[in-house]
Amino acid sequence: MVRQDHFKKGSVEMLLLHLLQTGDLYGYQLSQLIRQQSDGILTIPEGSMYPTLYRLLEKGYITDYKKQVGKRLTRVYYHLEPLGQEYLSELVDSYHRINEGIRLILAYSGEKGENQNHE
Repeated sequence: MVRQDHFKKGSVEMLLLHLLQTGDLYGYQLSQLIRQQSDGILTIPEGSMYPTLYRLLEKGYITDYKKQVGKRLTRVYYHLEPLGQEYLSELVDSYHRINEGIRLILAYSGEKGENQNHE
């Protein structure tokens, strides 16, 4: 059973891990890709994104490394690890189960015999 608080936290994790499947990315790239790929519907503020990235790092789902860009700028890139790929698969499965449950509830019209287990 997937808890709602797990799903909310998990949805940000799922999006970040999914994007990291495409290659190593730094924080600003991740936030911009989420905004761009969702046509501006989704934004993840830095206050939510970085704690999530740090949690993923602590669990070994991703690793990070620094890369010098130009003379003074250093960026921290994030890399998806095999353990993170497995976790992403679990999150995607949970996402699909939750969406199916929501679809079933929204399809319910309250008519007798339709999706009712007791009367």
